[in-house]
Amino acid sequence: MVVQIGINPITWTNDDVPELGGSVPLETCLEETAAAGYAGTELGGKFPRSASALAPILDSFGLRLVSGWFDGGILDREIEDEWGRILPHLTLLRDLGCKVVVYADTSRGRHDGIFQPISKRPVLPDDEWPVYGRKLTLLAERMADFGIAMAFHHHMGTIVETDREVDRLMASTGDAVGLLFDTGHCLFSGGNPVSLLRRHIGRVNHFHCKDVRLPILTTARSTDMSFMDAVLAGIFTVPGDGCVDFPSLLSELHAANYDGWLVVEAEQDPAKATPIVYAKLGYRNLRDMASKAGLKLAE
Repeated sequence: MVVQIGINPITWTNDDVPELGGSVPLETCLEETAAAGYAGTELGGKFPRSASALAPILDSFGLRLVSGWFDGGILDREIEDEWGRILPHLTLLRDLGCKVVVYADTSRGRHDGIFQPISKRPVLPDDEWPVYGRKLTLLAERMADFGIAMAFHHHMGTIVETDREVDRLMASTGDAVGLLFDTGHCLFSGGNPVSLLRRHIGRVNHFHCKDVRLPILTTARSTDMSFMDAVLAGIFTVPGDGCVDFPSLLSELHAANYDGWLVVEAEQDPAKATPIVYAKLGYRNLRDMASKAGLKLAE
């Protein structure tokens, strides 16, 4: 099994807070992505949303499109409505050779929530999980028939944030609902990344590599800081620069014959964390740790 290393453009520019890297041109992001050694990039807000426009831009830098985030809302929508919303996005991903879509259910306040104390976020009542799981499964099965697998993103400030909620999600849905495993969101939510990955490795079809600075994590959780305030304080960094046990996580992926992407996604303030410096550091560290764990990297 072969893995590839990609990056998310949030290293350069943050779509949630446009003033963070807002002046950085797309070309700079892609040029530095390629220079740092990455094989591909996820979508960002500055990317064209048509395959005919985006493909030649990526080709000119020797990059592939890895996947792209979608603000899901299946909790409070009917399947047909949600399908209509996501179809253009899926079409772009499929036409550019992607295998998965990053699907995060942002129903009931995710975007507002990232600016609120981390305790103030939506929680799905127990009696809503069965219906939610069935709807999500049906949507994921429809995506699979279209040619793109759902990679469900557990995320701070959403209804699937904690390890327990990831467990509930996996128990309530069918195999078509793949799991995007995010090391940083797991740890920030109070979870145990190695334990969670072991429980659900069979459903993991995409992997976001965030490292976490432990002193800032401790402060963020003890003071009920908002997600974005924690980001601005520097809670996240690239693999190998924090406290996440990447060697153990990557060994789990190797044992499970994981063959998807490893994506560096470490949102920081680009004025404090020079993007090209951290992009190179993240690539080098992740490449070396993945190799030592036995993962075979694509040329």
